[in-house]
Amino acid sequence: MLERFNAALDLVEEAVRAGEPVDVAAVSRRAGTSEHHFRRTFSSLAGFPIGEYARRRRMTLAAADVLAGGRPLLDVAVRHGYGSTEAFSRAFRAVHGVGAGEARRTRPPLVSQPRVSFHLTVEGSSSMEYRIIDKPELRVVGLRARIPLVHRGRNAAMEDFVDGIAPAVAARIEALSDQEPAGVVSVTDVRDGPREEGTELDYWHAAVTSAPAPADLEELRVPAGAWLVLSARRSTYPEGLQQMWLDAYAGWFPANPWRTRPGPELLRTQWHDDGTADAELWLPVEPEPA
Repeated sequence: MLERFNAALDLVEEAVRAGEPVDVAAVSRRAGTSEHHFRRTFSSLAGFPIGEYARRRRMTLAAADVLAGGRPLLDVAVRHGYGSTEAFSRAFRAVHGVGAGEARRTRPPLVSQPRVSFHLTVEGSSSMEYRIIDKPELRVVGLRARIPLVHRGRNAAMEDFVDGIAPAVAARIEALSDQEPAGVVSVTDVRDGPREEGTELDYWHAAVTSAPAPADLEELRVPAGAWLVLSARRSTYPEGLQQMWLDAYAGWFPANPWRTRPGPELLRTQWHDDGTADAELWLPVEPEPA
């Protein structure tokens, strides 16, 4: 799998160097998987989405032409896929923090994005406990908020939202649970948009239930399908819980003939007195085509 992903990233580099748009659908086909799974895997492993990577690489290469000074900025812009110096300078500023013209005049420090490649680290010192479960349509009932995506570290918006739920309401949500995953679950729904830091997502403090939603709670219907359930014990907060996503994409998916499918992700936690948690991460999956 990693060899196919690296071959796919070669297509990204070819497009960037040619000043052409990156066809993520074609890149995903080169990787041998769906566009959804490719985007999700790349974001989880690299920490930013494939589109952002392409922009950073494009502006890294463009910076060399800007600083060289031998061509008008319009020629540099066209070479790197932009139709005007204004659009090019906006993109340049978004990556480097300074416009292209100013960079040529003042030669400030600029940002360099190296090529990304994925490598397998052979450890094998511990196995990964998992289950594949087929579930009918799920009804998720609870409270929902829009919060920013945070790949690493504490998510203050999420913590404030959960802390603001009245204890009586939280108890009612937990009481609705009547199936796996049991108890209160954290549900994140990014859809198919970018998964860059700060992207807004729907976050649910909810329960999976067969009961209809009460008037003061919201409901999310999740289509039937297979779920990958990864388990971890005594995970730290938040680093250990966030590591479960990285373990899934860096460890489990490369070793198994499955890929993610569109849908929300569920996290069930049971907390210990020392602040650690036993956790189950539920990811919607489907078999890779033969």
